[in-house]
Amino acid sequence: MNILILFWAVIGFVFVCIISIRQINQYEKGVKFMFGKFHRMMEPGWRIVLPVIQSYQKIDLRTKAVDVPDQNAITKDNVPVNVNAVIYYKVASAEKALLEIENFKYAIMQYAQTTMRNVVGEVTLDELLASRDRVANRIEELVEVVSKSWGIEVSSVELKDVKLPENMERTISKQAEAEREKRAIIITSEGELAASQNMAEAARTLSQVPGALHLRTLQSINDISSDQSNTVVFTLPLETLQAFTGFMNKDK
Repeated sequence: MNILILFWAVIGFVFVCIISIRQINQYEKGVKFMFGKFHRMMEPGWRIVLPVIQSYQKIDLRTKAVDVPDQNAITKDNVPVNVNAVIYYKVASAEKALLEIENFKYAIMQYAQTTMRNVVGEVTLDELLASRDRVANRIEELVEVVSKSWGIEVSSVELKDVKLPENMERTISKQAEAEREKRAIIITSEGELAASQNMAEAARTLSQVPGALHLRTLQSINDISSDQSNTVVFTLPLETLQAFTGFMNKDK
Protein backbone atom coordinates (compact mmCIF):
# COMPACT_ATOMS: atom_id res chain seq x y z
CA MET A 1 0.00 0.00 0.00
CA ASN A 2 2.78 2.44 0.90
CA ILE A 3 4.60 1.62 -2.31
CA LEU A 4 1.43 2.23 -4.31
CA ILE A 5 0.85 5.58 -2.61
CA LEU A 6 4.47 6.56 -3.22
CA PHE A 7 4.15 5.51 -6.85
CA TRP A 8 1.07 7.64 -7.42
CA ALA A 9 2.70 10.52 -5.56
CA VAL A 10 5.69 10.36 -7.89
CA ILE A 11 3.40 10.16 -10.90
CA GLY A 12 1.44 13.14 -9.66
CA PHE A 13 4.61 15.14 -9.00
CA VAL A 14 5.96 14.39 -12.47
CA PHE A 15 2.61 15.31 -14.02
CA VAL A 16 2.51 18.63 -12.13
CA CYS A 17 6.09 19.38 -13.20
CA ILE A 18 5.27 18.64 -16.83
CA ILE A 19 2.21 20.85 -16.95
CA SER A 20 4.08 23.57 -15.04
CA ILE A 21 6.84 23.96 -17.64
CA ARG A 22 6.55 27.09 -19.71
CA GLN A 23 8.87 28.16 -22.52
CA ILE A 24 10.01 31.76 -22.89
CA ASN A 25 11.61 32.45 -26.28
CA GLN A 26 14.83 34.42 -26.71
CA TYR A 27 13.03 37.53 -27.96
CA GLU A 28 10.54 37.49 -25.10
CA LYS A 29 10.31 38.07 -21.37
CA GLY A 30 7.75 36.66 -19.00
CA VAL A 31 5.95 38.44 -16.19
CA LYS A 32 5.04 36.01 -13.39
CA PHE A 33 2.21 36.54 -10.93
CA MET A 34 1.60 34.68 -7.69
CA PHE A 35 -1.87 34.86 -6.13
CA GLY A 36 -2.63 37.68 -8.57
CA LYS A 37 0.33 39.83 -7.51
CA PHE A 38 3.48 40.59 -9.46
CA HIS A 39 6.14 38.06 -8.43
CA ARG A 40 9.16 38.42 -10.71
CA MET A 41 10.40 38.56 -14.29
CA MET A 42 11.02 35.35 -16.25
CA GLU A 43 14.08 35.17 -18.52
CA PRO A 44 14.15 33.15 -21.80
CA GLY A 45 14.24 29.39 -21.45
CA TRP A 46 12.15 26.76 -19.68
CA ARG A 47 10.52 28.07 -16.53
CA ILE A 48 8.23 26.58 -13.88
CA VAL A 49 4.81 28.14 -13.38
CA LEU A 50 2.80 26.31 -10.75
CA PRO A 51 -0.84 25.72 -11.66
CA VAL A 52 -3.60 27.59 -9.83
CA ILE A 53 -1.35 29.71 -7.59
CA GLN A 54 0.84 31.18 -10.35
CA SER A 55 0.26 32.67 -13.79
CA TYR A 56 2.35 34.49 -16.34
CA GLN A 57 2.24 36.56 -19.54
CA LYS A 58 4.84 36.82 -22.27
CA ILE A 59 5.92 40.18 -23.73
CA ASP A 60 7.59 40.41 -27.14
CA LEU A 61 10.71 42.61 -26.97
CA ARG A 62 11.33 42.90 -30.72
CA THR A 63 11.02 46.21 -32.55
CA LYS A 64 7.54 46.66 -34.01
CA ALA A 65 6.51 48.71 -37.03
CA VAL A 66 3.01 50.14 -36.66
CA ASP A 67 1.28 51.81 -39.58
CA VAL A 68 -0.56 54.86 -38.28
CA PRO A 69 -3.78 55.19 -40.32
CA ASP A 70 -4.50 58.24 -42.50
CA GLN A 71 -5.34 61.28 -40.43
CA ASN A 72 -7.21 64.34 -41.65
CA ALA A 73 -5.58 67.46 -40.25
CA ILE A 74 -5.48 71.19 -40.91
CA THR A 75 -2.17 72.99 -41.15
CA LYS A 76 -1.36 76.28 -39.49
CA ASP A 77 -2.31 78.18 -42.66
CA ASN A 78 -5.71 76.42 -42.78
CA VAL A 79 -4.98 73.90 -45.54
CA PRO A 80 -6.64 70.45 -45.12
CA VAL A 81 -4.21 67.57 -45.58
CA ASN A 82 -4.27 63.81 -45.19
CA VAL A 83 -1.20 62.42 -43.44
CA ASN A 84 -0.12 58.90 -42.60
CA ALA A 85 3.01 57.65 -40.86
CA VAL A 86 4.79 54.61 -39.49
CA ILE A 87 6.13 54.37 -35.95
CA TYR A 88 8.88 52.01 -34.81
CA TYR A 89 8.99 51.07 -31.14
CA LYS A 90 9.95 48.25 -28.79
CA VAL A 91 9.22 47.28 -25.20
CA ALA A 92 12.05 48.41 -22.94
CA SER A 93 10.41 47.29 -19.68
CA ALA A 94 8.06 44.32 -19.89
CA GLU A 95 6.91 44.90 -16.31
CA LYS A 96 5.75 48.48 -16.99
CA ALA A 97 4.23 47.60 -20.35
CA LEU A 98 2.01 45.03 -18.65
CA LEU A 99 1.26 46.74 -15.34
CA GLU A 100 1.09 50.44 -16.27
CA ILE A 101 -1.15 50.28 -19.35
CA GLU A 102 -3.96 47.93 -20.32
CA ASN A 103 -3.06 47.49 -23.99
CA PHE A 104 0.17 49.24 -24.89
CA LYS A 105 -0.14 48.46 -28.63
CA TYR A 106 -3.53 50.13 -28.91
CA ALA A 107 -2.45 52.98 -26.64
CA ILE A 108 0.71 53.82 -28.58
CA MET A 109 -1.21 53.88 -31.88
CA GLN A 110 -3.98 56.13 -30.55
CA TYR A 111 -1.53 58.52 -28.96
CA ALA A 112 0.56 58.66 -32.16
CA GLN A 113 -2.55 59.56 -34.19
CA THR A 114 -3.50 62.38 -31.84
CA THR A 115 0.04 63.71 -31.67
CA MET A 116 0.42 63.64 -35.44
CA ARG A 117 -2.71 65.75 -35.93
CA ASN A 118 -1.57 68.25 -33.30
CA VAL A 119 1.94 68.62 -34.75
CA VAL A 120 0.62 69.06 -38.31
CA GLY A 121 -1.61 71.86 -36.98
CA GLU A 122 1.49 73.68 -35.67
CA VAL A 123 3.23 74.04 -39.06
CA THR A 124 2.36 75.59 -42.39
CA LEU A 125 1.90 73.58 -45.57
CA ASP A 126 5.29 74.65 -46.95
CA GLU A 127 7.00 73.60 -43.73
CA LEU A 128 5.21 70.26 -43.76
CA LEU A 129 6.23 69.50 -47.34
CA ALA A 130 9.81 70.79 -47.07
CA SER A 131 10.66 69.62 -43.54
CA ARG A 132 9.11 66.19 -43.08
CA ASP A 133 12.04 64.99 -41.00
CA ARG A 134 11.66 67.86 -38.54
CA VAL A 135 7.90 67.23 -38.21
CA ALA A 136 8.51 63.48 -37.73
CA ASN A 137 11.14 64.17 -35.07
CA ARG A 138 8.70 66.44 -33.24
CA ILE A 139 6.06 63.68 -33.25
CA GLU A 140 8.64 61.20 -31.97
CA GLU A 141 9.64 63.50 -29.09
CA LEU A 142 6.07 64.02 -27.93
CA VAL A 143 5.14 60.33 -28.18
CA GLU A 144 8.28 59.25 -26.33
CA VAL A 145 7.53 61.56 -23.38
CA VAL A 146 4.42 59.51 -22.56
CA SER A 147 5.57 56.11 -23.83
CA LYS A 148 8.55 56.03 -21.45
CA SER A 149 6.21 55.82 -18.50
CA TRP A 150 4.67 52.75 -20.14
CA GLY A 151 8.05 51.06 -20.62
CA ILE A 152 7.96 51.70 -24.38
CA GLU A 153 10.97 53.01 -26.30
CA VAL A 154 10.18 54.78 -29.59
CA SER A 155 12.91 54.21 -32.18
CA SER A 156 11.69 56.55 -34.91
CA VAL A 157 8.65 58.04 -36.62
CA GLU A 158 8.50 58.47 -40.39
CA LEU A 159 5.89 60.37 -42.40
CA LYS A 160 4.94 58.11 -45.30
CA ASP A 161 2.72 60.38 -47.36
CA VAL A 162 1.09 63.81 -47.33
CA LYS A 163 -2.00 64.03 -49.54
CA LEU A 164 -3.37 67.41 -50.63
CA PRO A 165 -6.73 68.39 -52.14
CA GLU A 166 -6.75 68.33 -55.95
CA ASN A 167 -7.20 72.08 -56.29
CA MET A 168 -4.23 72.66 -53.99
CA GLU A 169 -2.09 70.26 -56.02
CA ARG A 170 -2.92 72.20 -59.19
CA THR A 171 -2.06 75.49 -57.48
CA ILE A 172 1.28 74.18 -56.26
CA SER A 173 2.01 72.79 -59.73
CA LYS A 174 1.34 76.20 -61.30
CA GLN A 175 3.52 77.88 -58.70
CA ALA A 176 6.39 75.47 -59.40
CA GLU A 177 5.98 75.97 -63.16
CA ALA A 178 6.06 79.76 -62.79
CA GLU A 179 9.15 79.51 -60.59
CA ARG A 180 10.97 77.41 -63.19
CA GLU A 181 9.98 79.79 -66.00
CA LYS A 182 11.34 82.69 -63.96
CA ARG A 183 14.64 80.86 -63.47
CA ALA A 184 14.83 80.02 -67.18
CA ILE A 185 14.27 83.66 -68.19
CA ILE A 186 16.89 84.86 -65.72
CA ILE A 187 19.44 82.31 -66.95
CA THR A 188 18.73 83.22 -70.60
CA SER A 189 19.10 86.95 -69.94
CA GLU A 190 22.33 86.38 -68.03
CA GLY A 191 23.66 84.36 -70.98
CA GLU A 192 22.71 87.10 -73.44
CA LEU A 193 24.38 89.71 -71.26
CA ALA A 194 27.59 87.67 -71.05
CA ALA A 195 27.52 87.06 -74.81
CA SER A 196 27.03 90.75 -75.59
CA GLN A 197 29.88 91.71 -73.30
CA ASN A 198 32.19 89.16 -74.97
CA MET A 199 31.14 90.35 -78.44
CA ALA A 200 31.78 93.95 -77.47
CA GLU A 201 35.22 93.05 -76.15
CA ALA A 202 35.99 91.07 -79.32
CA ALA A 203 34.89 94.00 -81.47
CA ARG A 204 37.18 96.38 -79.58
CA THR A 205 40.10 93.98 -79.98
CA LEU A 206 39.54 93.56 -83.73
CA SER A 207 39.22 97.30 -84.29
CA GLN A 208 42.51 98.01 -82.54
CA VAL A 209 44.63 95.63 -84.72
CA PRO A 210 45.00 96.50 -88.46
CA GLY A 211 43.93 93.62 -90.71
CA ALA A 212 42.36 91.63 -87.87
CA LEU A 213 38.86 92.14 -89.21
CA HIS A 214 39.96 90.94 -92.68
CA LEU A 215 41.46 87.77 -91.18
CA ARG A 216 38.30 87.13 -89.19
CA THR A 217 36.25 87.53 -92.35
CA LEU A 218 38.40 85.01 -94.21
CA GLN A 219 38.11 82.56 -91.31
CA SER A 220 34.32 82.85 -91.35
CA ILE A 221 34.28 82.24 -95.12
CA ASN A 222 36.45 79.16 -94.64
CA ASP A 223 34.04 77.81 -92.04
CA ILE A 224 31.05 78.35 -94.32
CA SER A 225 32.76 76.79 -97.36
CA SER A 226 33.03 73.41 -95.61
CA ASP A 227 29.38 72.79 -96.50
CA GLN A 228 28.78 72.73 -100.28
CA SER A 229 25.10 73.50 -99.86
CA ASN A 230 25.91 77.00 -98.63
CA THR A 231 26.23 79.97 -100.94
CA VAL A 232 29.12 82.27 -100.06
CA VAL A 233 28.72 85.96 -100.70
CA PHE A 234 32.14 87.59 -100.41
CA THR A 235 32.16 91.15 -99.16
CA LEU A 236 35.15 93.36 -99.59
CA PRO A 237 36.75 94.53 -96.37
CA LEU A 238 36.40 98.17 -95.52
CA GLU A 239 40.18 98.64 -95.77
CA THR A 240 40.11 97.68 -99.46
CA LEU A 241 37.44 100.26 -100.22
CA GLN A 242 39.46 102.86 -98.35
CA ALA A 243 42.51 101.98 -100.48
CA PHE A 244 40.56 102.46 -103.75
CA THR A 245 39.25 105.72 -102.38
CA GLY A 246 42.82 106.84 -101.70
CA PHE A 247 43.94 106.00 -105.26
CA MET A 248 41.03 107.90 -106.70
CA ASN A 249 41.90 110.95 -104.64
CA LYS A 250 45.51 110.82 -105.90
CA ASP A 251 44.41 110.62 -109.50
CA LYS A 252 42.32 113.72 -109.06
